[in-house]
Amino acid sequence: MNPKFEKLRDMESFGNEMFTRIVAVQQKEHACWNPEAPFAERIKGLPLYNLIFSNPDRNAATTGPTISHFYPLRREMRKIAHYARQVTAAPVVCDIDCRNGFVGSLLAREGVKVIGVRDPAGKPNQIADFYDPRHYELRTLPVTGIDFPFDVAFCAWMPSGVNYTPELLNHSPKLIVYVYTDHIDASSGRRQTGTADAFGNLPPRYKLIDEWQVVRPQDMMHEVWPDLGGFIEETRLVKVYADEPWHDVSLRGYTEAAKGYDWETDLDMALLALEAKQFLRAQGMPV
Repeated sequence: MNPKFEKLRDMESFGNEMFTRIVAVQQKEHACWNPEAPFAERIKGLPLYNLIFSNPDRNAATTGPTISHFYPLRREMRKIAHYARQVTAAPVVCDIDCRNGFVGSLLAREGVKVIGVRDPAGKPNQIADFYDPRHYELRTLPVTGIDFPFDVAFCAWMPSGVNYTPELLNHSPKLIVYVYTDHIDASSGRRQTGTADAFGNLPPRYKLIDEWQVVRPQDMMHEVWPDLGGFIEETRLVKVYADEPWHDVSLRGYTEAAKGYDWETDLDMALLALEAKQFLRAQGMPV
């Protein structure tokens, strides 16, 4: 076996353990469903699969995704926090339209103050509250009603057809961070996030200082574990803009975390197994 694929020898036991965690979430036995549990316990062992798919009993007419619209990676949260700490000594991040606070709490745990703003008119996630009260503050008010100063606007998964950018600019944030996708739903013709001009139509004083993308391969988990559902390929985009006085913020001094989130273990194993299958197919082996 190629040494690169050595850890796939444990694929059977890994898959069995992962399926146990997936079933625990689906049957609401996992701590993620308990708003009284510590956040660290709620995210422990959280399966990647349950960050891609909502729970089978979710009523899509009344609730948004069970946990989140996407799976965050820890290196992303650390990079954003690293940039935020360069614009002021104690930066305040406004988590725009934060839903249940899950993603913003991960950012807050990297050492920045995050205040989440939840629109009372918005459709709640199935797990309505999923935030870390030790590091994250949640306020219920519309984006147009934000009445506190902040240094960084963190806008993750702007709702379809909505453009919050003009409202954000009224607060002159030092940094604006967008997390979004350009995907257009084939059946409705609607963008999955925001509007066509929501993520880059900024005044000239704002400079794009960093951008990256996370590609979720089509049927990534189904290819490896056929019992799991398939899904379309998704490209998630992240852009970081800085206002004029802060164009020189950079990744100088940035360090990676020793460990990613638990769901990244599932992701790494799935991507490695997918790569191994593609390697074997290239050798003419039917897998």
